[in-house]
Amino acid sequence: MPDTAHPILKTQSVRLPIEGMTCAACATRLEKALLRVPGIESASVNFALEQASVDFDSDQVSPTDVVTAVGKTGFTVPDDEFIFALDGMTCAACATRSEKVLSRVPGVSSAAVNFAIERATVFAPQGVVTFDTLAGAISKAGFTARKISNDTSADVEDKKRKALLRDYLTLAFAAVLTMPLVAQMGAHFTGAGFHLSPWTELALALPVQVFAGARFYRGAWNVLRAGSGNMDVLVVMGTTAAFGYSLYLLATLGKAATGQLYFEASAVIITLVLFGKVLESRAKRGTTAAIRSLMTLRPNVARVKRDGEVIEVPVDQVCAGDIVLVRPGEKIPVDGEIEDGASAVDESLLTGESLPVEKLSGDSVTGGAINGTGLLTIRATRVGEDSTLARIIKLVENAQSGKAPVQRLVDKVAAVFVPIVIAIATITFAGWLFSGGTFEQALVAAVSVLVIACPCALGLATPTAIVTGTGAAARAGILIKDVEALERAHRVDTVIFDKTGTLTMGHPAVVDFFTVSGDENEVIALASSVQAGSEHPLAKAILSLADQKDISHSPVSDFQSVTGRGVSGRVNDQAILFGNRAFLDDSGINTESGLVRAKEWEQNAHTVIWMSIDGALSAVFALADPVREEAKTAVSVLKRLGIQSHLLSGDAPVVAEAVAKTVGIEHARGGVRPQDKASAVNDLHADHHVVAMVGDGINDAPALAAADVGVAMGTGTDVAMETAAITLMRSDPRLVAAAFGISRATWRKIQQNLFGAFYL
Repeated sequence: MPDTAHPILKTQSVRLPIEGMTCAACATRLEKALLRVPGIESASVNFALEQASVDFDSDQVSPTDVVTAVGKTGFTVPDDEFIFALDGMTCAACATRSEKVLSRVPGVSSAAVNFAIERATVFAPQGVVTFDTLAGAISKAGFTARKISNDTSADVEDKKRKALLRDYLTLAFAAVLTMPLVAQMGAHFTGAGFHLSPWTELALALPVQVFAGARFYRGAWNVLRAGSGNMDVLVVMGTTAAFGYSLYLLATLGKAATGQLYFEASAVIITLVLFGKVLESRAKRGTTAAIRSLMTLRPNVARVKRDGEVIEVPVDQVCAGDIVLVRPGEKIPVDGEIEDGASAVDESLLTGESLPVEKLSGDSVTGGAINGTGLLTIRATRVGEDSTLARIIKLVENAQSGKAPVQRLVDKVAAVFVPIVIAIATITFAGWLFSGGTFEQALVAAVSVLVIACPCALGLATPTAIVTGTGAAARAGILIKDVEALERAHRVDTVIFDKTGTLTMGHPAVVDFFTVSGDENEVIALASSVQAGSEHPLAKAILSLADQKDISHSPVSDFQSVTGRGVSGRVNDQAILFGNRAFLDDSGINTESGLVRAKEWEQNAHTVIWMSIDGALSAVFALADPVREEAKTAVSVLKRLGIQSHLLSGDAPVVAEAVAKTVGIEHARGGVRPQDKASAVNDLHADHHVVAMVGDGINDAPALAAADVGVAMGTGTDVAMETAAITLMRSDPRLVAAAFGISRATWRKIQQNLFGAFYL
């Protein structure tokens, strides 16, 4: 992850991958070592993700210093390989100069420039150096750096797959050699009396101990050199003691040592721990599936129209305002607005919406979505790190790299776990000897303590559950900003809903109408015609009704708009008035025939619009902000979870109460100002409630910030999304209940994992 710096505080942040950690004690030890470095302000090491997030004062510490501190603790930060083209070199001296410039960039481990092929290869610890940093240094030297490929995620995944394959092969190798030793143990317990010769046991156990167990010796050496210990130390101590004692007996007793050796114990222990390591690697790979699936959404190239031609360029070279062409079946490369074309767009991996969404000219599209059958011409609006997909990936990464409060407690336990286990093993060994036991009995007991007590489960118990939970949420269209939000969400007992855009569609629509005279379709045609030039939300509702019924508009003349009252005009030589009742009354129109229905609608908080044709009342329309179909289900599910729902709205109390009654909310208040929503949250806090606020507008931001958990609708404003801890990628209130359900399931899994780690 590139460094970020605060312009005033001079604080930089860096996220580094860490290799060599084998248990939670490693993560805790590294975290403490980093915090002891002067200038490092905070450090968080995540064992499950094998990452360290470090904030430091750039005046005192450089990213290279952070990497060096990691190395001193016995771990390593893997190198990034940057391969790029260099333009502007004219001789071998240019290549030499470029090489020196790149080598001097802080954090670079090595650099090589090949003049013949005009290519540079640079190695640097991951997360410390970026391509832009290298390009900037080269530019100052008078040359130009040009990317060859900007997508290395496939290479990274390939390396991980190869590493996992090596683990499988090593495990298979160890298992094959261990099986005869296990068969001998089984025969002993069944009384069959089958024994391999001592030399055969050695021949089988030695490759397992030396080759399959080499990773444990390397890990143990690294941490012991740094003056600490981890699980590898426990495994090495236990298996070496068993193997070494058996070797001693074989050397002193020869064939008489048959039946007294413990070669099978060391081989079985190494094989079982290797099996655990393979499962651990698979678990880690599975937890990051959400990030990988999001990464695969990013196409490599985009077709951009420039200078009258359509050319293919790398996605990172697309600029805001560029015209991008997307063919049927292709991934949309950038966020943008459709200039021309129509298609059904599959946004399922971004929003969790299972059905394709119809997109027309003027609609927004999101990079990473899959175009359907239509050819789209899109004007790019957000590119690079500003794109929706990049922001989603960053949110998920941030959530998965953090630590829940319970994990910090576990880390404290893990920090002292290894020395305590070694002490217990030593006491066990001495206790058996002093109580009259044989050396063999004492050794077996001590080895059992060393091997059985493994802190790995402690380190994985919380992070794997959190990463899996946030990943599942992301796939469902629920973005969780940080771990603390996920941890708090399981305790929520009260949800406050905003009304407009949250429980309702956020725009008026015609919910009912009746005609006093004339044909229904003809009335709608005249109403939509006189409203065709207006941008008023109520006019858009009438136009939407006409579109639904596939009714076309006619030209309008003598158009007039009276603010707060209505509009008038002539359509097909007919005089049309369209507005509130007072507007028609002042024009001498008799509205008595529509009063009964109008009063019923007004009692249900609907807006009533009257229409006359040639001086006679023709139709009455009821408009309202429709309640979302999913809202009632969402409230019902929350109630089943034991969560009570409230509704706060800036609309009139009668409107808020009508919506609350429709969806099943018992507590509703209308006429609420933004600051009043925040006050309502604080009042519920005073009554010892854990509160979540759900909204989508700027006016909801204060309440979203005041709530224990803020939930923003993804179609709302950026301010709401930035303030909230949870963002819903589609406007479906049912996702609110789903978010709390995921949080509760994650918390239960954490508790189960910790119980298993401590007691099983």
